[in-house]
Amino acid sequence: MFGKTKAFSGFAVDDLRKAREFYGDTLGLDVSEEHGLLTLRIEGGTRVLVYPKPGHTPASFTVLNFPVDDIDRAVDELIRRGVTFERYPGFEHDEKGVARATGGPAIAWFTDPAGNILAVLQDG
Repeated sequence: MFGKTKAFSGFAVDDLRKAREFYGDTLGLDVSEEHGLLTLRIEGGTRVLVYPKPGHTPASFTVLNFPVDDIDRAVDELIRRGVTFERYPGFEHDEKGVARATGGPAIAWFTDPAGNILAVLQDG
């Protein structure tokens, strides 16, 4: 039934202005606003809807992953832009906050201004 539709994902934030600044300015994504909603346009044609929600509770899981060719370079640039990386129990993190477990990609988690969890991970 939906096999050929162009589905998209979405998540809530508590402050649309802060979200627009973070996703557009800090992360450098193509962000547009229409009817009080943000659309993040990701490389390859993917769209993500970001909407305001009164009483927002941040997601307790990763809502958006950013694969990169060089995680160290990406993490350094995000730190330069003011991003702070999270450290989760059960993972060994290096001094930058990157978890480099065997059997999985190197990954580092951070949050948006609404507290939603995002990740940057080594692609390949």
